Amino acid sequence: MAASISMAQTTAQDQEFVSLHNAARREVGVELGRGLGRDRGEATRDSLGYGENIMVGTPGSDLTVAETVQTWWVDNEKRNFDAASGTCMVGRPEELRCGHYTQVVWRDTKAIGCARVKCDNGGVFINYYYTPAGNVLNQRPFYGPAGLIGG
Repeated sequence: MAASISMAQTTAQDQEFVSLHNAARREVGVELGRGLGRDRGEATRDSLGYGENIMVGTPGSDLTVAETVQTWWVDNEKRNFDAASGTCMVGRPEELRCGHYTQVVWRDTKAIGCARVKCDNGGVFINYYYTPAGNVLNQRPFYGPAGLIGG
């Protein structure tokens, strides 16, 4: 499947994805400092310890940055996160996953980057990169008023 990079992303769109992440993070008491800018490539991401969230829109969907964050934060994955145990709820993994959400709110993440690619077939890929990476085994994603809570 061929793809072309959409260079139409504006400074306002860059700020939108940082603002949307900060809204989710503010809810649990953490905020991002800044955005990372454009996609820097897989080798750079791996060498710097980046985390990653990916969303795919089907042809004709015109998936937006706001829709991806809404899906992870509000619509699906947040409700699958059990703060008391710090894990995703027990069940079939494909239905009760929450790793995208915990990456969005990971306490140690200081910066994010985003790339949106429109494929020749009309589909859309949106990639977010987080540094430092979240979802570290045996660590919880965020602190709260009562101390350490979350996955």
